[in-house]
Amino acid sequence: MQDDKNPSKIKIDNQSIIENKELNIWEALIPVIILMGLLFYNIQFADGEMLGEYSNQFILLFGGLIAAIVGFFNKVSITNMLDEIWENLKSVFVPVLILLLVGALAGTWLVSGVIPAMVYYGLEILHPSIFLPACVVICAIISIATGSSWTTSATVGIALIGIGTALGVDTGMIAGAVVSGAYFGDKMSPLSDTTNLAPAIAGTDLFTHIRYMTITTVPTILVTLVVFSIISATIDASGTSDISGLLHSISLTFNVSPWLFMVPLAVIALILMKTKPLIALSVGIILAAIFAFIFQLEVLKELNNSSLNAIFNSILFDTEIATDNEKLNELFTAGGMSGMLWTIYLIISAMVFGGIMDGIGALARVTEALLSIASSVFGLFASTVISCLGLNTIASDQYLAIVIPGKMFKKAFDDRGLAPENLSRTLEDSGTVTSVLIPWNTCGAYQSGVLGVGVVDYFVYAVFNWLSPFTTLLFAALNIKIKQLKGALA
Repeated sequence: MQDDKNPSKIKIDNQSIIENKELNIWEALIPVIILMGLLFYNIQFADGEMLGEYSNQFILLFGGLIAAIVGFFNKVSITNMLDEIWENLKSVFVPVLILLLVGALAGTWLVSGVIPAMVYYGLEILHPSIFLPACVVICAIISIATGSSWTTSATVGIALIGIGTALGVDTGMIAGAVVSGAYFGDKMSPLSDTTNLAPAIAGTDLFTHIRYMTITTVPTILVTLVVFSIISATIDASGTSDISGLLHSISLTFNVSPWLFMVPLAVIALILMKTKPLIALSVGIILAAIFAFIFQLEVLKELNNSSLNAIFNSILFDTEIATDNEKLNELFTAGGMSGMLWTIYLIISAMVFGGIMDGIGALARVTEALLSIASSVFGLFASTVISCLGLNTIASDQYLAIVIPGKMFKKAFDDRGLAPENLSRTLEDSGTVTSVLIPWNTCGAYQSGVLGVGVVDYFVYAVFNWLSPFTTLLFAALNIKIKQLKGALA
């Protein structure tokens, strides 16, 4: 028989929810309030340097310490907390490896001329007046095809940042367009892990879920495209008058050739064939290294007396390639694997905090409190949205932001006679897409690290991502396409 005074673990599809009957809502919120207060102060008043370069990481670890103290006073064993920390850290092992490979990919794609070639041909094709909506469409197509917003950002996303920067477009706008398109595609792709997870948790099938998502997702992406079209028509892109000069500088420094596109196309083809991302990215690095020897021997010699050492340096460390154009000098830099360490430390710190919060039962307690105040159908949708947003912030993991509310709210949706696709759609509208808006969430940290643009800088421009939860709430409030269970009263 289960002892109600001790936390109990409920296994759910390799995820677990910890319940602690002794913990009250205010105790569960103490670490959250302290964490959010410190992060707000650090970002708003200390320029992110309150405790040095790794301020956010230290704040997350301090929040974890506060949560551990709360757990200690509520009879939670240290073993329970450590177990959950370990589970969280295991869950980000592959993403951390992917981040390291993306850093290596950026370095090798730079010295091989892949990124310069993308920028070169992109400058010839993409005019500033259509650049931002084109970013959304391109990233949406790639993400639907691959089922991965991460892969999209690590390939075409990096290139689009380069092209837009050369055109003089604000990097926050470009990153917002990339993220909007990438997450639309990720959300609508049957190959996406979250798109498969949400209906599995809610109790519906994949294609019913995708069809039902189009009701809120298509209007949201259309509004996003309109917004970016208006922005593109009004921005002053200072780079437009000097495109010929930029093209000349690139061709003077690099051997630009369409053959270089074989490298990113090979990576995308491997992803389409459902090759594991680690393998696909590794192939991209190896191919780029080979192409560097074929096309960019002069560049390699400029970087290092040994061409092979230049390749290894681009994989591991900072690489800067000088041109006769200052704007391109800023663009043609890459951090290699070492450039991803700040992001990796942030993810690890977030997983420690989220693991302790889960271990003491705080995540389940917050979700239960939200469920208890859902007295109407709209209140149920609103509580689900808030729960997903809260867990993306507290647990720093989009999967937990889908799994925990999904399991906690499933019965409530059934009791109200609502079809399970209502829940699965809401989980995606508020759990999947908003994860990238939290700087310390694994998704926010990844996108920021890969694109080289802070979450704070692209937040307002990630229109699709922050608009999605409002769209799902609007449809719920107006009772538009809220599907009932068969036999249930409308």
